[in-house]
Amino acid sequence: MPSSKEDTGEKKPVVPRPSSSVLLVSPKNEILLLHRVQTSSSFASAHVFPGGNLSSQDGQCPPPENYSHHDDSPSYRRAAIRELFEESGILLAKDKASGKMLVVDEATRENGRRLIHQNKITFIDWLKQQNVSAEPDIDQLIPFTHWITPIKNAKRYTTQMYLYFMPLPVNIDRKLLDDLPIEGARDEIQIPTSDGGVEVTEAQFLPAATWLQRAQKGEIILFPPQFLLLHLVSGFLDKETGSAVSNDEMGKRRAALVDFVHSGSPPWTDKYISPKMLKITEDGRAVLALDDAGPELRGSGRQGESDRVVLVRFTKGSAREVKVVWKKDALREGKEDRSHL
Repeated sequence: MPSSKEDTGEKKPVVPRPSSSVLLVSPKNEILLLHRVQTSSSFASAHVFPGGNLSSQDGQCPPPENYSHHDDSPSYRRAAIRELFEESGILLAKDKASGKMLVVDEATRENGRRLIHQNKITFIDWLKQQNVSAEPDIDQLIPFTHWITPIKNAKRYTTQMYLYFMPLPVNIDRKLLDDLPIEGARDEIQIPTSDGGVEVTEAQFLPAATWLQRAQKGEIILFPPQFLLLHLVSGFLDKETGSAVSNDEMGKRRAALVDFVHSGSPPWTDKYISPKMLKITEDGRAVLALDDAGPELRGSGRQGESDRVVLVRFTKGSAREVKVVWKKDALREGKEDRSHL
């Protein structure tokens, strides 16, 4: 079990709140990011994956003193699907009886989002109004790292990240996708929208490589977790071919990404990451080590990512000049930060 600091007189870190996020892959193998409002209590003005805190309607997590409090579970998964719907309007639900995906028109979805935001109905109750056999499609979520906010932060989260692949179009050439109508042509193609400025000002699908390029140019803000995962995803979904990408090729890229997510020691499905300052580069950027799982999981055997680190310049609550590099390369230059030792 996690060790207590009550006997040492040290100040205990803030207990991290359970949350979930989804890397949603579109039928064109693009990734959905949301632009958070400036007044957001976390990641203000940044581009993030859809997600948020678990609530009572998602089910109960084990208590914080249990290691399993941080593990993938139905409650984390239900929160991921619910928050995706609330923030982007994209509904990932199925008919339990038939196994088919639930199809709900845009107007009904938008009305449902408003009612849920106003606490007039829960997500699950709204789903049941559409179909008594409806349930969140949690089985297709693929765990893809778990992040725990460093102990120095005043607000902390223990966040389960997931991958979810929307269906590839069947018997439709990829070049025709851009011309499809928003409604009616393909049930599985849902267009993300903002929540009217409650938490999100914009919701958009773009290739992972494009999001990374925009961050590198300073056009958007990506924090280390989002940047790292987009970096990894881009290596599989955004390979250059010099021509239009067929459905078959897109499927192969997805399969290669899934294989990668299940690879490693531990695999990326089971990596627990609590970033820790390792050193400062010569240009003043922080080097964040990713191998520590954080104090809550000390003694649990959980491990993070030992081969890569993230470089970042933190400025006034923002993250700039983010880059993923091999740890061995990062250690060759710069000065160590020994404040955590």
